[in-house]
Amino acid sequence: MLEGYTPEEVLAADPSELAELIFTGEPLVLRAGMAELLGEFRVAGHRLVLELAQIDGGGEGVLPTLGALAQRYAAREGLREIEWVVHAVSCAQPNLKLQRILDRRGFVVEEVPGSGMAYHMVQAVEAKPTDTA
Repeated sequence: MLEGYTPEEVLAADPSELAELIFTGEPLVLRAGMAELLGEFRVAGHRLVLELAQIDGGGEGVLPTLGALAQRYAAREGLREIEWVVHAVSCAQPNLKLQRILDRRGFVVEEVPGSGMAYHMVQAVEAKPTDTA
């Protein structure tokens, strides 16, 4: 659940409202379950970019939900890739569980242009299922 909305409710929102509220290219604070995220979400060409600067309160559990929501949104909008940039490399109080999960999911620590050292991954957007009824 994101800020009191289910993923279905977020996806049902008017695309222009989502762009105006979430995909601004500016940092925003968002609550997902018990976690509070500071991040920036934007569309750059054919790519949905999720840049997470801070995750407090169980962020490792919110990544699968955020990932599923990002996949569904990107597929609906015809985007081809999702880029994750997670700034969990040099935190004052690192979340070791989050770092292990990022490692297991295929994130690599690298220099990301314009963002610095971060856990980084670019993944293909899964095609929308077709109706074959």
